[in-house]
Amino acid sequence: MQIGQIIRKYRKSKNMTQEEMAERLGVTAPAVNKWERGNSLPDITLLAPIARLLGISLDTLLTFQGDLTDREVNELIAVLNGKLKTEGFEDAFAWAKKQMEQYPDCEHLLLWMSIQLMGYRLTGFEAEGHEDFFLSVFRRLSGSSEEYVRTTAAECLYTYYIQQEQYDRAEECLACFSTQNPERKRKQALLYARRGQVEEAYKAYEELLFSGYQLLNTVLQSMLSMRLQAKELEKADYLAEKTIELIRLFEMGRYHEATVSLEMAQAREDVEETLRCAEELAAYVGEISSFRDALLYEHMSFREVSDEFREEMQERLEALFLEEEGFGYMKGHERWECFLREKLWRRGRQS
Repeated sequence: MQIGQIIRKYRKSKNMTQEEMAERLGVTAPAVNKWERGNSLPDITLLAPIARLLGISLDTLLTFQGDLTDREVNELIAVLNGKLKTEGFEDAFAWAKKQMEQYPDCEHLLLWMSIQLMGYRLTGFEAEGHEDFFLSVFRRLSGSSEEYVRTTAAECLYTYYIQQEQYDRAEECLACFSTQNPERKRKQALLYARRGQVEEAYKAYEELLFSGYQLLNTVLQSMLSMRLQAKELEKADYLAEKTIELIRLFEMGRYHEATVSLEMAQAREDVEETLRCAEELAAYVGEISSFRDALLYEHMSFREVSDEFREEMQERLEALFLEEEGFGYMKGHERWECFLREKLWRRGRQS
């Protein structure tokens, strides 16, 4: 808020009229009116008396160039939008620039006014001569301590430089994104493709797919576990189906599908389904890393699966099926006992 708005706000909070305030300060009521309307500023010698009269600190009184609230920012953006429609770009730009100069530390105002003005170019208006101003704002904001502001400003710079085929500058913008942010890798992949580095682009995109699968699978598995713990089997069935669809979509292999089906069979203590899933797991344990050969990950490099790893997975599978807690309901069933004695070890070692 401007100083006049602050004076008006705190005067009203004390139920004080402009005449009363003027009398106590030794000025005229029209003078107070001009302060509040922004037509003039109080004399510097009156600042301390005004602050004391209003019951606020000098810092509060003088924060007329501080941050705006989200609501105030939105109101100013709405005004700018209206000016663009009714007054044209140049007048709207001049007004917006004045607001940004008045609130130079309000990053959200700077960001969204610049985005709105730059975006006006997409409607067919070429804002020639103003790009440097917008770019300077985005460069400044790309150093913000607030991640949202920093990455949004960097996104604007990146997009502009890509359009201008200034790929080195576009790549510099990636430093504003966390290494854990998938947008960083996606933008890097696009840069590779634009530069003709096809192999690198495919690899970056495939790595994004693979990490995306891991995240989605973890989320679905967590939700599935919650439904199972709550004994909500119908909803758990739905999530299990979605998880299996995800596994198939990303070509993770039959082994991973069977693990999900087995979990549902255990929840229902379904003997026949448990046996079917267990046989599938034993049959496909040797193909646990079959996704390595999928076309979807053609350009990625995976570590070789050693015989020791396959042996370890086989041992874990055997230990799983022998757990009383998880498979106690299968005890005594002839086919299950036969499976444990014969099929599991024989099939696993052959695979």
